[in-house]
Amino acid sequence: MPRYLIERTFPEVTASVAQAARAGHFSALIGANAREGVTWVHSYFAPERQRSWCICDGPSPEAIRAAAKANGWPVDRVTEVQVLDPYFLRWHKKPVEGQGASS
Repeated sequence: MPRYLIERTFPEVTASVAQAARAGHFSALIGANAREGVTWVHSYFAPERQRSWCICDGPSPEAIRAAAKANGWPVDRVTEVQVLDPYFLRWHKKPVEGQGASS
């Protein structure tokens, strides 16, 4: 399933994550996402809490936008992304003899 980076700008400062969780907002959000085939992976918020970048898996940018609309969340841009994690890279090049990992 494709992974997307969703950039958002909120017109007002958003509530804290703890407040949203207490209000049951995440349960409704997850349900609306599921109806569109979207899974929220995690988010990053800027310190002023008016901008966020969310990572979601979903079938298409249209599904991401539909889920956001159902949740009342703004969407500035949706970009398909791929994970590059330096801790799990596997090098395909054979080490030169005498160099590389020690025994």
